[in-house]
Amino acid sequence: MRTYDFDLFVIGGGSGGVRAARMAAQRGARVAVAEAAELGGTCVNVGCIPKKLYSYAASYGEAFEEAAGYGWRVPPEAPQLDWSLLKSQRAREITRLNGIYGALLQNANVKLLNGWAQLLDAHTVDVDGQPFTARHILIATGGTPFVPELPGREHAVTSDGMFDLDPFPKRLLVVGGGYIACEFASIFNGLGATVTQVHRRAHVLSGFDDDVRQFVSSEMGKAGVDLMLSTEVQSITRGANGLEVMLSHGRHLEVDTVLMATGRVPNTQALGLEAAGVAVDKRGAIAVDGHYNTSVPSIYAVGDVSTSVQLTPVALAEAMVVVDALFGERRRRMDYEFIPTAVFTHPNIGTCGYSETDARAKYGKVTVFSSEFRALRHTLSGSTERTFMKLIVDTASDRVVGLHMVGADAGEIVQGFAVAMRAGATKALFDSTIGIHPTMAEEFVTMRDPVAGSMA
Repeated sequence: MRTYDFDLFVIGGGSGGVRAARMAAQRGARVAVAEAAELGGTCVNVGCIPKKLYSYAASYGEAFEEAAGYGWRVPPEAPQLDWSLLKSQRAREITRLNGIYGALLQNANVKLLNGWAQLLDAHTVDVDGQPFTARHILIATGGTPFVPELPGREHAVTSDGMFDLDPFPKRLLVVGGGYIACEFASIFNGLGATVTQVHRRAHVLSGFDDDVRQFVSSEMGKAGVDLMLSTEVQSITRGANGLEVMLSHGRHLEVDTVLMATGRVPNTQALGLEAAGVAVDKRGAIAVDGHYNTSVPSIYAVGDVSTSVQLTPVALAEAMVVVDALFGERRRRMDYEFIPTAVFTHPNIGTCGYSETDARAKYGKVTVFSSEFRALRHTLSGSTERTFMKLIVDTASDRVVGLHMVGADAGEIVQGFAVAMRAGATKALFDSTIGIHPTMAEEFVTMRDPVAGSMA
């Protein structure tokens, strides 16, 4: 019987890879992780965590403006953002998290290899010239920003570079309409930049509920983001006073920074996939089955490198399915229905389940409930920000199959309702639940009147 150096070799030290390595090792497996960069992957280093920290920073600017309505005597001079201090504070926290990830692996007796890993065959991985063998190999290398081909693309930055810009961009152009583009547009607008966002389509946030994306577009516009839809970037050149950007329809902009937030692609380059016989799908992602097996029986893949649901918690859950299959009781399964998610625009978006369009396609007849209102907080703050909530109900079963919110702390609110939706909660159950008053969240259990004409 062939012997191996490790029972499991993980390529990639992001959220999914570290979770799989640590939990497999705790089950007695001999595990190694290869990572060429800092531990924690995109989420910890240049994604969810730093982006949420900067979102918090932006929200303080809004809070300063609103404080006067609550009796606080605000100095006549506007508060000033210390961009350098914010960057250093963020860097310190990320370094702390990197250390925690390292300690988790060390305490689980996982061997950490700092270097670039490539597959040599179905059971062999090369890390900077040193080969290692493993009974099972897990690829969890995540994704990387995609920048389209256009003249001057070298002058643009991606989301990875937004956290350490020097100097702070007073004039920012965000290209794209996905959640990353919308989040950075909101964040830097809140931090004090003049932000223009252009998107080639007629609406932002494809895949989200139509009412949600229209509402958040309006709120972002009210907050100061200049959103230009059905518009494309033709070229970028460096001029005497900044970057000269030519847009479609003959329009022109001069900005300090251009962020290309035009999507992400699976990080599969230089992994040796062909050498090992690992197939990729039409998206360029590693093709996997329902158990995260690739075309090679000994090799698995989880997270953004393979899944179409690019969320950190999804990568963690997929990793646990693989660990359970290889070293556990083989009972875990991944269910992609009713996955809650948030978008940290200002205001936030929280969503779980189906959009109205998708719900009608799946269930046929649905009943829609929605509410738009000015939150109690803003009755004194002076802000014109409004909140939007929406429930989509399968008419036949009365089950709530879509829940959407645009408003402060939407992600925090929707997370709790996601549990009820996973459990199959009906609209009648929502209606019988006592609300917490006065909160925005109570609106989800007090909506009684369907949207006119929605029961079709």
